[in-house]
Amino acid sequence: MLWFNWKDIRNHEAGGAEVYTHEVMKRLAKSGHEMTLFTSRFENCQLNENIDGVDIIREGNRYTVYREAKNYLKAYKDHYDLIIDEINTIPFFTPKFVGEKRVIALIHQLAREFWFYETKFPMNYIGYYYLENKWLSNYKNITTVVPSDSTKMDLEELGFTRVFVMPPGLKVPPLSNVKEKEANPTVVFIGRLKKAKLPHHALQTFSIIKREIRNAKMWIIGDGYFRNRLELSETKDVTFHGYISDENKYDLLSRAHIILVPAVREGWGLVVTEANAMGTPAIGYNVHGLRDSIRHGETGISIMEKTPAAMAKEAILLLRDSERLSNYSKNALDYSRQFSWDNTVESFKKVLHNQNETKADISMF
Repeated sequence: MLWFNWKDIRNHEAGGAEVYTHEVMKRLAKSGHEMTLFTSRFENCQLNENIDGVDIIREGNRYTVYREAKNYLKAYKDHYDLIIDEINTIPFFTPKFVGEKRVIALIHQLAREFWFYETKFPMNYIGYYYLENKWLSNYKNITTVVPSDSTKMDLEELGFTRVFVMPPGLKVPPLSNVKEKEANPTVVFIGRLKKAKLPHHALQTFSIIKREIRNAKMWIIGDGYFRNRLELSETKDVTFHGYISDENKYDLLSRAHIILVPAVREGWGLVVTEANAMGTPAIGYNVHGLRDSIRHGETGISIMEKTPAAMAKEAILLLRDSERLSNYSKNALDYSRQFSWDNTVESFKKVLHNQNETKADISMF
């Protein structure tokens, strides 16, 4: 199986999509599939590496990897039985080059609003109104895997006919019980520090919380080009942890009271499920992906008004209501127990091995 993705799990810019890719691939490798990931280079990387049974080939950078992938596919397509085309805004256009080989598309989310946050004029307008729809039109009749109903609905509106929902799993077992939280009310943000993740909204939210709850504190986990600007904030009791180990990440998540998840859109919002597994509920914007991972009024709060003021209002009310916060924490932990990478992979295998699968056959739960 030949899998194309623009980044791999060792890339310093890897995110939830790369976690999804690696967790699925290594389980497929363990079950007997020969797995090859073709991806981009990064600083000081090995060009060829095997991680958890997955052979990784790195060529090109984040922009030229698509050209390198095309050349590789043309040269070596006969070595593979199946192609996985993972689309993060720009597709690899594999249906044009594989001949009769079977292709499965993996699409976490559409870019949509990202064009206006991460690209400049006029490319943002061209991408939003023309390029993305044009690119994806090549995949309308291709079997497609997505992590959420939100992405499924987006693609079906574009005319996709074979879309299967497979939510992500968890690398860490959910706690047996909610752990003791920090003595002071603590909120956490975790994610790539880039504009589209809206970390500045999380920081603005906390500055409002801080006015009402004087002993509150905030942890920011992750790194990115937006970090320097965020650190210029004069908000007190904010700790920037940068990149940390999974062990430290889960420890902090288990001790925080709430995770704040502002974003313009997500494929699912893996940080929500990870926080839930540590007994921590989420407050997030009601956007694609997050409306799938957050069960409003049960495991967290989904906010229609996508502003720091609205998020802060809900956070303050929840932090001051210990009984409701405790119930949300327990519900979040219980909900997280149904997510497993093994379950995701079993559903994935059904798609791999069945040419004529139906949506009724491929069900996560």
